[in-house]
Amino acid sequence: MTTELILETRGLTKEFRGFVAVRDVNLQVRRGTVHALIGPNGAGKTTVFNLLTKFHIPTAGAILFNGADITAERPAQIARRGIVRSFQISAVFPELTVLENVKVALQRAEGADYRFWQSLSAMQHLDARAMALLEDVGLAVYASALARDLPYGRKRTLEIATTLALDPELLLLDEPTQGMGHEDVDRIKDLIKKVAASRTVLMVEHNMKVVADISDTITVLQRGQVLAEGPYAQVAADPAVRTAYMGTEDA
Repeated sequence: MTTELILETRGLTKEFRGFVAVRDVNLQVRRGTVHALIGPNGAGKTTVFNLLTKFHIPTAGAILFNGADITAERPAQIARRGIVRSFQISAVFPELTVLENVKVALQRAEGADYRFWQSLSAMQHLDARAMALLEDVGLAVYASALARDLPYGRKRTLEIATTLALDPELLLLDEPTQGMGHEDVDRIKDLIKKVAASRTVLMVEHNMKVVADISDTITVLQRGQVLAEGPYAQVAADPAVRTAYMGTEDA
């Protein structure tokens, strides 16, 4: 495991009309690790993600990616740098097949996502790469199925596949196991571990078993501020963290 930082925030702060949602957050995400961002409901986790991907503009502070200051950059610039995000709600094209969803993402990675006039045959050169991605995430058997017909857990898997098609250097996962049963949770957990073998993952996650099993570092937020940070055993033993969670596992 390298000690090189891929992502860093310095004094990251976001205020909404007098309400401070994120206050002076200093994150250090190391390359090649799985870093979990957890905390009680309303702790500011999703706001941090929105700041990192520039859906929100910071009120104060700085964001650095690979040592470059990206605080003032737009969402499209962030994506081109290799920061790709999934969302809490599955975001796939329901009327397209599973294979076509991945091909659309691959087409975007080639810079051809606005060429709507092209025929389907123009995308045939992407078939092999798309199928390879589906093999990697365990969805090859569903390649010809419509995305709308997939079970919920498989839709979330497809969403991760489409983000991987963009070849991210840093993958931001927002509640990847939300609403899943145990079998799907285990499948997504194993997939994240596999993905993290060649990428860096920063995730917001409510399932503490998932966090404990795959995270190298955990940052705990409370009321928009960093409450604790470290490996799971250290964070779980922190009395302040136990108090913040009030005996629950909700993040």
